[in-house]
Amino acid sequence: MTKKLPKDQIEKNFSPIDPLMTKAEAKVESNRCLFCYDAPCTRACPTHIDVPSFIRKIATDNLKGAARVIFDANPIGSTCARVCPVEALCEGACVEKTLVEKPIEIGRLQRYATEHVTTSGKHIFEAGEPNGMSVAIVGSGPAGLSCATYLARLGYKVTIYEKKPLAGGLDTYGMAEYKMTQKDSLAEVALVESLGVEIVVNTAVAAEETGDRRPETGIGTWSASDGHRGSQESEIRNQDGDAAQSSVLGPQSSSAPHHSSLITHHSEDAQYSALSTQHFVSFEDLCERADAVFLGIGLGDTNDLNIPGEDLEGVIDALSFIERVKTRDWESAPLADTVAVIGAGNTAIDAVTQAKRLGAKKVMMVYRRGREHISAYDYEYDLAKKDGIEFVWHASPVGIEGNGRVEALRCRRNDGSDEEYTIPCGMVIKAIGQQKQGAFFGSIGLETDEKGRVKIDINRMTSRENVFAGGDCVNGGKEAVDASQAGKLAAMAIHEKLTGETVSFAGAGGLLRISRREEREDTD
Repeated sequence: MTKKLPKDQIEKNFSPIDPLMTKAEAKVESNRCLFCYDAPCTRACPTHIDVPSFIRKIATDNLKGAARVIFDANPIGSTCARVCPVEALCEGACVEKTLVEKPIEIGRLQRYATEHVTTSGKHIFEAGEPNGMSVAIVGSGPAGLSCATYLARLGYKVTIYEKKPLAGGLDTYGMAEYKMTQKDSLAEVALVESLGVEIVVNTAVAAEETGDRRPETGIGTWSASDGHRGSQESEIRNQDGDAAQSSVLGPQSSSAPHHSSLITHHSEDAQYSALSTQHFVSFEDLCERADAVFLGIGLGDTNDLNIPGEDLEGVIDALSFIERVKTRDWESAPLADTVAVIGAGNTAIDAVTQAKRLGAKKVMMVYRRGREHISAYDYEYDLAKKDGIEFVWHASPVGIEGNGRVEALRCRRNDGSDEEYTIPCGMVIKAIGQQKQGAFFGSIGLETDEKGRVKIDINRMTSRENVFAGGDCVNGGKEAVDASQAGKLAAMAIHEKLTGETVSFAGAGGLLRISRREEREDTD
């Protein structure tokens, strides 16, 4: 493993790529907005945030009111301000469909407003009057947090079950550190918890009974020995870094919580050793005890390369690598002098740029096709170029060579010659997409399509009564903002199914006001 850069240099390299605006900058930028009628930016946003409204409030120094507009339509608005591909969404529409030559910096303005709330402890919404009904949510990523927020505002008792030690899903564990820190994600999670949503971490949901739980009355009332509930300030516990089982899987366990540092395991035995320290609840039991269940579990393990040498030391999947970086324990993050990242999506970009910023001397992105076919956004690709990443096009990996650990990546040219050649490297990072979790869904009686995605009807319900789903497990893997909208629509559908009442939240055809207190204009 290579010697990393000095700690102060690494900290500088991982500082936010878009710094928080100053008050003066936000004032000037907000006053550039044309406040368009039927704003194209609002229509381009998957959650349909009323962009002109929140920008106008920033212009008048009403930051809490601006944050309310954002979070009303998108409960993870702080996350999306940092990680959304705004160039392809709101800001792209601003340039294409208005007279503005340079787009309004909507993403940075959105971060400016939301950070005012997440760092100040201000509450902008309250839980609704309890209605006596409960919903269990599996997975605490964007879809789960969004669904939980709206249901809590409607008066439901909501409990989220999360396999990992901290809530937030990929926002907490899978975003490049220079885009969004764990602290940023957990501050947003705290807003959801402030509505009375209960988050049970270190607890996976299994298809069948596992024998390690103590049933009590009501959803979310597991005893302390059954799982860890509550604040996201809890310490990080032993963690299975392999994404294979996501938020759901079902090996049996009766162990108590195990406290240790964040560890990524690679071997199958290590995976199940780590999982034995977790707790499991039965999906069937959740269905019996809750009035409805929402699945927002995302995707599974990184796809295998299925080539010789994949089990050598020095081969790691991109999400595990990013998760190690996000501990900010820079010395523990794996690295080599020369790193080859296989893939060309946004996750691959995150992996190559972070490896470079840690101190790798040479980082290559290896892709089987050409530049014109990469799935990463243009701004991500430009970021990698600025970081000095090398690109190896039209190269299909056929083997990883080494005596116990990685020494080279063997590739075949896809230019018609089929010539094979080796790329010397000391580390290989796999970033070739994630598997669907069709096997789990089948085990709990849910219909899936040919790609392993959960099938839902027009009302967001799966093939099982009162079991709903949304986010990556349904759409196959899109942006966080898409998952947030899916959670919102699912909450509306759940409420209609359980009560017969139709409601509409901001960005879904109207604005639902939960209480008189929320109706008045917010001021700081």
